[in-house]
Amino acid sequence: MSETIVITGATGSLAIEAIQQILSSYPSVTIIGTVRDSKASPKSPHLLRLEQLISQYPNKISIKNVDLNSINEVREFADEIAGLVESKKIPPIRAIICNAFTWSLNGQKFSSDRLESTFQVNHLAHFLLTLKLVQSMDRETGRIILLGSEVHDPEIVNPISKLGAQLPGDDNLDPLIKPGPDKNGSEHDMGWRRYANSKLANVMFMRSLNERLLKTLEFSKITVTAMDPGGLVDSRAHDAQRTINRILFRLFAFLLPIINLFTDKLRSNANSAKDLVALALDQEFDSKRGYFNGRTVQSPARASEDDEKCEALWKACWQWTGMKDDETCVSL
Repeated sequence: MSETIVITGATGSLAIEAIQQILSSYPSVTIIGTVRDSKASPKSPHLLRLEQLISQYPNKISIKNVDLNSINEVREFADEIAGLVESKKIPPIRAIICNAFTWSLNGQKFSSDRLESTFQVNHLAHFLLTLKLVQSMDRETGRIILLGSEVHDPEIVNPISKLGAQLPGDDNLDPLIKPGPDKNGSEHDMGWRRYANSKLANVMFMRSLNERLLKTLEFSKITVTAMDPGGLVDSRAHDAQRTINRILFRLFAFLLPIINLFTDKLRSNANSAKDLVALALDQEFDSKRGYFNGRTVQSPARASEDDEKCEALWKACWQWTGMKDDETCVSL
């Protein structure tokens, strides 16, 4: 039986590994991956590797240019995929892997929509994409996988940032998308907070979406999970880190076999991709929902289980994306 997988950020370090594993091990799957710009010049090593996979599996993977910094582009992409499923040009979606992310550790960045870029790319774009594509998913085996992180938990100390996740304390969540300026000298730690907040939002979205799907008989078998991939020592995302942190992660990558004798908090992209692919496709995870550290069920942050905050965030994201009732089968 043919199946479709949608994965965002297809040139990401984790995504490349996951795509290769899916293509080599799941012949029934066709992948639709998003990239920001497939015509970028010069081409990054990751884009070149993705092109090699496309040439190796020409009928099993296609790439779409979608800038997650643009709500309109995400909406148009979702409409395109939904149309292909409805017209039976592609099979129903087996899994949506919300992999793409960004961060800004050297000062604020804003999207073309004039929203804070970390939150828009990491969370808001995936909120919109997912809600618009639920209707196009396989009703029996559909899975939505969000990317979490240990830093989504405000109670866990981040050794490389003084600031962790902290959503606005009142009912006004607008500072998530339109924050005030960073104080001089706080840019790095505020960047980490923005990243952590986006991951906390993903985990809260997982909870809220699962609740709504379970209340709708037609879509009640579609599951939502959030996976902490661990600290990926060989991720190119570390290029944005401080020099000392870049050096440390290169050292961790070299020593990873020894480090993993004592802890699994640090991982390679290849190993973490195995967990991601398993959550998306393996029978072992049929009907499984919730938060996972790799393939292991784990309790999410207490902050993610605040009912009022979850509902407030859901409604805010609905408004920020301009979502309409007729765009999704999921209720406000």
